[in-house]
Amino acid sequence: MKSKFWVLVATVALGMVQPGVADTSTPEELAPGFQWDVKIPMRDGVRLSANVYTPKGQQAPGPCVFSMNPYIAQGAHFRGMYFPQHGVSYVSVDSRGRGNSEGTFRPFIQEAHDGYDVVEWLAKQPYCNGKVSMWGGSYLGYSQWATAKELPPHLASIMPIASGYPGLDFPMRYNIQSPYPLQWLMYTAGHTGQDMIYGDWAFWAEKYRSWFEAGIPIREMDKALGTPSAVFQEWASHPYLDAYWDAYVPSAAQYAHIQIPILTVTGGHDGDQPGALTFYRSHLSHASPEERARHYLVIGPWNHAGTVAPRRDFDGLKLGPYSLLDVPRLAVDWYQWTLGNGPKPEFLKNRVAYYIIGADKWRYADTLEAITAQSQPFYLDSNTNPTDVFASGSLSRVAPGRGGVDHYVYDPRDTSNAQQEIKSTSMGATGQASVLGGTGKMLIYHSARFEQDTEVSGFFKLSVWLSIDRPDTDFSATVYEIDADGNSTLLSSEHLRARYREGLRNPVLIKTRDPLRYDFERFTFISQMVKKGSRLRLVIAPVNSPYSEKNYNTGGVVAEESMREAQPVTVKLWHDARHPSALYVPIGQPVSSNDLAAPEGAFIHGQ
Repeated sequence: MKSKFWVLVATVALGMVQPGVADTSTPEELAPGFQWDVKIPMRDGVRLSANVYTPKGQQAPGPCVFSMNPYIAQGAHFRGMYFPQHGVSYVSVDSRGRGNSEGTFRPFIQEAHDGYDVVEWLAKQPYCNGKVSMWGGSYLGYSQWATAKELPPHLASIMPIASGYPGLDFPMRYNIQSPYPLQWLMYTAGHTGQDMIYGDWAFWAEKYRSWFEAGIPIREMDKALGTPSAVFQEWASHPYLDAYWDAYVPSAAQYAHIQIPILTVTGGHDGDQPGALTFYRSHLSHASPEERARHYLVIGPWNHAGTVAPRRDFDGLKLGPYSLLDVPRLAVDWYQWTLGNGPKPEFLKNRVAYYIIGADKWRYADTLEAITAQSQPFYLDSNTNPTDVFASGSLSRVAPGRGGVDHYVYDPRDTSNAQQEIKSTSMGATGQASVLGGTGKMLIYHSARFEQDTEVSGFFKLSVWLSIDRPDTDFSATVYEIDADGNSTLLSSEHLRARYREGLRNPVLIKTRDPLRYDFERFTFISQMVKKGSRLRLVIAPVNSPYSEKNYNTGGVVAEESMREAQPVTVKLWHDARHPSALYVPIGQPVSSNDLAAPEGAFIHGQ
C-alpha cells in the first residue's frame, strides 16, 4: 500500500522553494532597494549572509519581514521583489552553513538562537522601525516557531506556513521513518545549491525501489546511496518521540509566553499538515484567552507546495477558481495589520477559515473543533473476507457488524508492488492502482451511496479491533470518496505501528493473539462536499512501499532489520457486538449566514 504521506510531501517537502509572483507593474515599480550578501553577526561570531530588499524611495523606517532559508537566499528573490512594492522590507537570510553564510548547517538545531539574533539585528537597521515578522513555508515555517520560542523582544508577529514538526511529521511520521530525508539532506548539503540532484525524481525513485527490493535496513541506506550522513544516523537513533525531539520545539512554558499575533496556514493535502496543526493546537492549549484570540488558522485545499502558491490542479485533483487564494497578498495585509497601521485582513472574518473541496466555498468557524457538527459512526461488516474492491465489506450507519473475522496476510518479503508504487505517484490523490492491484493483501469496505450532498469537514477517526500473530507490524488506514462514476478521490489517511497503539512515546510490543482495540486518531483534516451518489471507501492495509520504512514484524529495532529477519503476519479484524469496529465520519456544520461563497476579488490570485 502506498505511503500517501511521503508521496504527497515528496513534491517539495521541507524543500519549498519560493515561486515567482505574477505582477503587471512597470520595470520602475519593480525596482526596490537591494543589498546583496549583507553580513549579520551571530552571538558566537559566525556571520550569516542576507539579501535585503527595501521599498523604492523609502524615506522613513518601516516594518521588516525575513526568512531563514536553508535553500539559498536567492531562492526567495521573487518574494523580495513583491513585498517592498507593498511597503514591507524583506530580508532573505541564508541559514547557517548554507549559501554565503558561515558555519555548518545542522537541520533544526541552529534556527532558534540564530533567528533571535537576526530579529534583534534587523530591529536596529535604518530601514526597520523595530517591528519584525517572518515569512515562509515548510522548513521556513518551522524556523518561525523555533525563533518565536526564544521570545526575541522585537518579533511582532509570525506567519508559519506548512510548518514541519521535528519528530512528528519529519524526518519520520508517527514514528515510522522514510528514505526521503536522505534526499532532503542531499538538497541542503554543503554551502551551494543541490537542487538538480534533489529534483531528479526518476533518480531517487530508482534508488528507493532498489533499496526496497534489496531489503537493506533503513539505518544503512545512507551508505547504500553513496551519501553517508551523520545527521541521518542521529535521527535514526531516536525512532520515537522523546526528549531529543522535544528540544526542537517550544515547551509548554514557552508556548504560554509567545504573545504575538500568529497566522497559521496549511492545506488539506499538505504533507506537513500534522506539524502545522500540532504547533497550532499546542500554542492554543497553553496560551491565554487573549493570545488564543490573536491566533488565526487558514486551511486551504492545497498540497505542500500549494500552501504558498495555490494551484487549481495537483496530484490528479481539479479545484474550483476560489481555491486560488492570493497567499502573498494575504501575507502583506497580515504584516500591514500586525506591524503597522493597516486594517485587519478582510479575508480573516473569523479565527478559522477553511475551504470545501467540491463546493468551491470558504467557510469560517470560531475554532478548529467547531467545524464539525457531529462524528457519525459507520460500522464495519462483511459477508466474505473483503480483500477485493469488487467484493468488499460494508460501512453501515445502523449497527455493529454481525460477526465474523476478516483478515489479510502481510509478507515483508513481497516487493512485487514496487514498480506500481513508483509509477502511480503522479496521481497520488486520485489514482486507484494501489488499491486495485492489492487484491488479497488488504481489507476494503464501502458505504452505501450518499442520498444527498454532504459536507465532510474535520478529522476521521477509526476504532477497530485487530489481532496479530507477531509482536509488531504497521497498518495504514485510508479513506476515499468514490463518485457515481467510480472515480476515486483521497480524503485522508493515517499510519500506525502496532507497538505505539498506547501512544507515540510508549512503545509496547504485542504479546497476545486476542483482539485489541486500535484507535486511529491522527487522520489529516479534510473538508470536502461528498456528492449525492458517492460512497466512502475505507482501506486497511500494511505499509509496504519504497517510500516508507519496512517493518519486518519481529518486534526488534525496525531501522536495523533487513529482509533476512522478515516474518509474515496475519492481521485479523473483528466486527461484532463485543468488538464494534467503526469509522467515524466528521459531518460539517449546517450552512449559516456567516459563510462566504468566495473571498473578495483582491484575494483571488491574479485579480
